[in-house]
Amino acid sequence: MLARPPSLSRRLLLGGAAALAAGMLTRPAFAAFTAEQAALLAKISASFNAIRTMQGRFIQYGPNGEQSEGVFFISRPGKLRFHYSPPVKMDVICDGNQVAIVDAKVMTQDLYPLSKTPLRYLLADQIDLTSANIVRGLGVEPDLVTLLLTQSSAFGDGSLKLIFDRQTLALKQWIVTDSQGLDTSVAIYEVETGKPANPKNFKIDYYLPNSK
Repeated sequence: MLARPPSLSRRLLLGGAAALAAGMLTRPAFAAFTAEQAALLAKISASFNAIRTMQGRFIQYGPNGEQSEGVFFISRPGKLRFHYSPPVKMDVICDGNQVAIVDAKVMTQDLYPLSKTPLRYLLADQIDLTSANIVRGLGVEPDLVTLLLTQSSAFGDGSLKLIFDRQTLALKQWIVTDSQGLDTSVAIYEVETGKPANPKNFKIDYYLPNSK
């Protein structure tokens, strides 16, 4: 995250890679998937839900082309930390209930309920990606599968795209489009799963002042 204007701080709760989400997203809202689509979604659900811990590196692109990077840690259900590399001094921390966007430069933070952010999909204990109430569109390419999740959050209506590797079914990137149509994107790499998580990564300092 770069020096955080208020609109950007909200979008930085999540991101994805819009340019890499190419491909027609098919299926009208609440229409049934084909048997082939349902089988693919069931495989992705099973693979994704089996992951309890994940860590690696990320590259983030903002809606104006700004770029940042860092390391991330996920422990499902509910726990996450994104630590940004210098010169950015920012952390996004989720402790299972609240999401804190911490500005380490001035030692303030913004707090949001996890249930009101798109992170709830990534951090859910189990998510049914075969459900028409969750997945509103599906794009299948030779090397990628893109799922469109239309969602409302504390920041207004928007959409979330989850992008998986077509062969391994591993999560590769995601995109958040806010209510203004602006995209924030994150690509993850050097990902490791199944490693023990350090509980200290997911602790929020509730004594930090709120920046609002």
